[in-house]
Amino acid sequence: MQEKIKTLPELLSIRKRLKAEGKRVVFTNGCFDLLHIGHIRYLAEAKSQGDVLVVGVNSDSSVRKLKGDKRPLVKDVERAELLAALTACDYVTIFAELTPESLIRALQPDVHVKGGDYRKEDLPEAEIVESYGGEVVLVNLILDHSTTDLIRVILERYS
Repeated sequence: MQEKIKTLPELLSIRKRLKAEGKRVVFTNGCFDLLHIGHIRYLAEAKSQGDVLVVGVNSDSSVRKLKGDKRPLVKDVERAELLAALTACDYVTIFAELTPESLIRALQPDVHVKGGDYRKEDLPEAEIVESYGGEVVLVNLILDHSTTDLIRVILERYS
């Protein structure tokens, strides 16, 4: 699993090789705090968009900024390792920014996948992806399967 977790320079080298091989590289990103079936289905659908799936994981500090001081529940290195254990995920990297714009600009994936709870026009990274000829794909949202919902159920049952 650890061999699937990469730094950006490592990913750039891998990306160069994959491009030379004609592989279609797919990128997605998220917090992935408390991995659940919604994540699994989302990642499988993302993987189906190409040959190789690279997953960007928000760092602990960026999750706190996005989700509040009580999050994340699971440390970024552990979230990355959990994702790396999944068949759908070929490579995983941790990034510190709130959005993956810099990572996408550097990696230039052929496809950038986000969940159906987003609109393409609201994604700051969409313009970057399309600027180099990449494609933004919105996949089906898995209703009633979110980390927030899971936390709420745990609190209701155990508090």
